[in-house]
Amino acid sequence: PCRCGGSDAASRSADVGAALRSAWFVASRDVRHMLRQRETLLWTFVMPPVFFFFIGTITAGFGDEGTPPRLLLETPPGAGFLAGELVRMLEQQGFEVRQDGGDGAKQTQQTEDSRRLALPAAFTDSVLAGRRVTVRLTTPEEGTDRDYDRLRVARAVYGLVGDVALAAESGRPVNAAELSRIASLPRTLNLNVTEAGRRTRVPTGFEQSIPGTMVMFTLLVMLTSGAILLVIERQQGLLRRLASAPLPRGGIVLGKWAGRMALGLVQIAFAMLAGTLLFRMRWGPDLTMLLLVLVAWAALAAALGLLLGNLARSEGQATAVGVLASNVLAALGGCWWPIEITPAWMQRLALFLPTGITMDALHRLVSFESGAASALPHVIALALGAAAAGFAATRTFRFQ
Repeated sequence: PCRCGGSDAASRSADVGAALRSAWFVASRDVRHMLRQRETLLWTFVMPPVFFFFIGTITAGFGDEGTPPRLLLETPPGAGFLAGELVRMLEQQGFEVRQDGGDGAKQTQQTEDSRRLALPAAFTDSVLAGRRVTVRLTTPEEGTDRDYDRLRVARAVYGLVGDVALAAESGRPVNAAELSRIASLPRTLNLNVTEAGRRTRVPTGFEQSIPGTMVMFTLLVMLTSGAILLVIERQQGLLRRLASAPLPRGGIVLGKWAGRMALGLVQIAFAMLAGTLLFRMRWGPDLTMLLLVLVAWAALAAALGLLLGNLARSEGQATAVGVLASNVLAALGGCWWPIEITPAWMQRLALFLPTGITMDALHRLVSFESGAASALPHVIALALGAAAAGFAATRTFRFQ
């Protein structure tokens, strides 16, 4: 009996070894074949840096709290003391204000200051006399940045008008000293803002575009190139020939999954390297947990690609489903834009999507520096998803 038990254990060990050798054989050849495809090379090594630069550059200034925006205030001679009061109001709105003073500095500074606010002649006299006064804001920004500049300038202007009106109602002379006194008065309404964590700013620029593009393109390649290759092999009879080889079925399926996961890890490694060297991306203090999240994501994406390759009946089906699914999941999961700027229901929905789970983990580790433990539930969720998708892919795998 002891010899029989030992024989069974040796047999099982031999079976596992054969399956692993078969998996290595299949995976290594699949990876080499996929990396020779022009489409795979394009979407793995060429397009990600292009998307990093394009999206990261467009969104780089959105929500930036680092350097205050510079504003050139064109003050003609005789603008009066209210021009100085307006400077104070603009600085309270977050602008770094520079004045041309009408002495020729305007020509030298216009090339540096993209935002300009022009005051009319006799600005102070006109305001105190109750005449209509027009100030003109010029800015090259578009969209939300321009709207935000206009809002802040309007708040500064209306704040100045309010102080002048209050000074006039008090019966005192309206001058710089009176406006300073009004500015020092205690406010009846105060707003206290505190941070809920180590950081609350929404990720923007390369901090959003590099992780988002990396997650999206990994899924895109797995659901297109990874699935299409399996469909082609089935249509051309290559899988039937593989089935007749002395390779266990489990080893073949494992090899197909491992080959796709290896390609996903190549994508992720290249994206991280390109992001670090070309765009100075910082990956946060918890690099080990970050890599664990990305490995779990690559495992899930590979399993989904293998599952789609089993279910698709043609290259067209695999392409259509792969492209549509990867784009929809990327959009809803926060790969295209920070999920933090979307409505609450979209943020909740993202936590049920594989892309949303991955992006939330990356934001916690990279952008908010919430600690490695904060991403542990995400790793578990991705691992369970990979196991479930892998089980489904194993059950649906067919040679013809």
